[in-house]
Amino acid sequence: MADVGDKAPPFTVETADGPVSLGDFAGRKLVLYFYPKDDTPGCTTEALDFTALADRFAAADTVVLGVSKDSVKSHERFAAKHNLAIRLGSDPDGAALEAYGAWVEKSMYGKTYMGIDRSTFLIDRNGTIAAVWRKVKVKGHAQEVLARAEALA
Repeated sequence: MADVGDKAPPFTVETADGPVSLGDFAGRKLVLYFYPKDDTPGCTTEALDFTALADRFAAADTVVLGVSKDSVKSHERFAAKHNLAIRLGSDPDGAALEAYGAWVEKSMYGKTYMGIDRSTFLIDRNGTIAAVWRKVKVKGHAQEVLARAEALA
């Protein structure tokens, strides 16, 4: 499980603009956030909150990349519907999710299943994990991540 101080695990995800990998962000800060499903209430709020702060993230030389198992087509519809200003990555096989420890056992109504833990990783310019948020509560989260990104050299 990826944690603060670890080298960020390498990943490659598909986006509407083609594949992106951890190395593509070398020398920049990266907010890598994992979310369960496009166009659901919590995930939409989270994406809109990051979008509302997109200019401030850019001013802090920080890229925001949201990742789920949804397809690139689903991401395109989601982004267009909500006018999102952040990049979305598709991880259908869950390799990035597993590398970051965001693919976890969950339970609901007494049944256990595997699912995505809403979690966020702030990766510094050198590819080291500077901050981790697990079991994210959406309200105020993007603002908290922005504050950490702005404080990070």
